[in-house]
Amino acid sequence: MVEGGFDRLSHRAGTRAFPILQPHTGPIPGDHYVAATVDTVLWGRLPCATDAAVLEVASGESVTFDTVSHEGILDDQGKDPRAFFAGHGVPADQVLDDAVEIAASAPRDPFADGPHVVVGPVHVRGAHPGDLLKITVETLVPRVPYGVISNRHGKGALVGELPRGEHNVSVFSAVVERDGIRYGTLPVVEGAEPTVSYPLAPFLGTMGVAVAGEERPHSVPPGTHGGNIDINLLVEGTTLFLPVQVEGALAYVGDPHFAQGDGEVALTALEASLRATLRFEVIPADAARAAFGEVTGPLVRTPDYLVPTGMDPDLDAAMRACVRSSLALLGGRWGMDEHLAYAYLSAATDFDISQVVDIVSGVHARIREADFADVAAVEPMPLASAPDAAAEPEPVDGSAPHEEEGDVA
Repeated sequence: MVEGGFDRLSHRAGTRAFPILQPHTGPIPGDHYVAATVDTVLWGRLPCATDAAVLEVASGESVTFDTVSHEGILDDQGKDPRAFFAGHGVPADQVLDDAVEIAASAPRDPFADGPHVVVGPVHVRGAHPGDLLKITVETLVPRVPYGVISNRHGKGALVGELPRGEHNVSVFSAVVERDGIRYGTLPVVEGAEPTVSYPLAPFLGTMGVAVAGEERPHSVPPGTHGGNIDINLLVEGTTLFLPVQVEGALAYVGDPHFAQGDGEVALTALEASLRATLRFEVIPADAARAAFGEVTGPLVRTPDYLVPTGMDPDLDAAMRACVRSSLALLGGRWGMDEHLAYAYLSAATDFDISQVVDIVSGVHARIREADFADVAAVEPMPLASAPDAAAEPEPVDGSAPHEEEGDVA
């Protein structure tokens, strides 16, 4: 079942406001570029220690990734994105070529693997187990002017209630731009003009590091490695810290979103492909402990907040885990006594539900750093870049390196 439509929207001005970012077209601002190809993605699984890196970078370098949404390429949608999106009025030249290639050729077991397309892994020189990998989100640019929100049978917050009947529901949402601000759109009733609009806030649902061992994790449940954490605070200008588990970290990204409410209750956010430029830095173990104490799972930093996380299949247990992570952060960073930290969290900190639909539920806390402006704290100092860090990078697929920032690789 599909709902909504591109051709029912007065979308012409909105869609012409930004281009379709096919592979190797448009601005590519990173020091390196990784296109999404059959050779650079995993579909439904996450990297482990034995996976070969698609790229090696120095601490401090940036990488531009083309990420591909799984919506429109899955088996229950026909595995033919051109045909799927044509059903919503999207012209063939506005469907991403890499999505078509991945749907046709990338290996995936629909019964055993997750839905997400992840790009990588990237080896970051100097990253060792015990360090933190700092991932700074520099730019997130929509590659297409539309996305999809899905509720699949047996998934979501209301399992057994929605969707009604045995079918899956995939809701198409076209993007418009008004006064320089982009919005997703939806109708009030099926088949009507899309009169509801909501602002976009793009972020990557999946950012992670490889796990130890030889088994690739399923792409759906998040964990200490990061993965599908679905924290909507990770917009441009924010940072994710992840405990490194294998040599070189072997970082990866995917599950691009245009917008998501906390909880992600229907199962998916507004899923849509992004061009993401991220900067990777290694925080050595001693510097990490001096700045934050012991960090055992994903830690987010925004311009205003430090955001520790808690995860567990049981939402109550995830909440308790997040409180413990928050107490550890307050003690490790600011030396706050535990009973005082507990009181502070109760009086001043919001605990938000990241998502409840990814097998392992997530909770994240928002600790205002301004509240501690008068308390001494150490900043996490990254590893100095290797001497060859400024060398001209080679694009992953072997095409000629771009000569200036923004040139196409």
